[in-house]
Amino acid sequence: MKKQKNGAGGTAPAKKKGRVVRIFKRDLPLWVFVLPGLIITFIFSYIPLYGVQIAFRDYNPTLGFMGSPWVGMKYFTRFFESPYFVTTLRNTFILSLYSLIAGTPIPILLALGLNAFKHKRYTKVIQTVTYAPNFISVVVMCGMLNLFLSPSSGFINKIIESLGGEAVNFMANAGYWRHIYVWSGIWQTMGWNSIIYFAALANVSPDLHEAAIMDGATKLQVIRHIDIPSILPTAIVLLILSCGSILSVGFEKAFLLQNPLNAGVSEIISTYVYKVGIENANQSYSSAIGLFNSAVNAVMLIIVNKIANKGAGISLY
Repeated sequence: MKKQKNGAGGTAPAKKKGRVVRIFKRDLPLWVFVLPGLIITFIFSYIPLYGVQIAFRDYNPTLGFMGSPWVGMKYFTRFFESPYFVTTLRNTFILSLYSLIAGTPIPILLALGLNAFKHKRYTKVIQTVTYAPNFISVVVMCGMLNLFLSPSSGFINKIIESLGGEAVNFMANAGYWRHIYVWSGIWQTMGWNSIIYFAALANVSPDLHEAAIMDGATKLQVIRHIDIPSILPTAIVLLILSCGSILSVGFEKAFLLQNPLNAGVSEIISTYVYKVGIENANQSYSSAIGLFNSAVNAVMLIIVNKIANKGAGISLY
C-alpha cells in the first residue's frame, strides 16, 4: 500500500506538468503574439529601474551609476525644503483634480446622448467631429490657443471688442490659465475617451431596452436604470486609473502654455523637473522628484482602489 501511495503521489506532479505543457502548446500562437509586447515592456519599463539609484547618489556621468557617491535622502530633503515644493505640489494637485472632476463625466454624457440618438447617420458624423481634435498634436493645439486668445489678433478678443468690451490677454492672466488648460484638453479628448463607453453600451442587451419601453419607460429612465449601471464598472475602473496618475499632469502642454506671467499657477512638478534636470543638468535632483511623484501616484492608486472596492465592489485587483 505504501509503494502504491508513493507511486500515485509521484505521478501527480508529472500529470500536472504534462497538462501545463499541453496548454502551452495549444496557446503557443497567443504567446508568440504577446511576446513582442512583453519584450518591449521589459526593455523600456523594467531595465530602466536600475537607474532609480541616481536619486540616492550624487550622480556624475563620468563616474557612472556605481562610481557616483551615495548620498541617501539628500535630494528628497532638498526638494521637501525647497520653496517650490508647496507651489508645484499644489498646482499639480489642483490642475489634476480639476481635469479629473470636469473631464470624467463629459465623455460619459456624450456616449449616453449619442447612444440614445435615433438618427444613426448623424451619430456617426458627430462621433467623427468629436474624435478629430484628438489627432491634433500638443504643439499645434498650444499654437492654436495662443493664436485664438491673442489680445491683438485673436478672434475671441475680436468678438469681445465687437460687443463693446476690451481685449483680454488671457495667457498672461493667471486666473484664466487653469480653465484654458483643462477645457481645451476636455474638448480635445472627450470624443476619443467616449469610445470605451460606447463599447460598454454596445454590450447592453437590446431586450432590456425593449422591455423598458414596453413598460412605458422614458428615454431618461432607460438611461438612468439600464445604461448608466451598465457602464458604471468601466467608469469606476477608469477613475481608479486616473487617480493613479494624479501627479502625472502632461508636461508638454503645461510647458508650452507657460510664461513668466502665469508661472504662479502653471509651474507643476513635471515642468519643474525638466528645468532642474535638463536645463540645470541636475539628474539626481530631478530623479528624486520623479521618484517621489511615482510613489505618491502608487499610494493614491492603492487608496482609491480600496475605496472603490469597499463602496461599489469594483476594483483593479
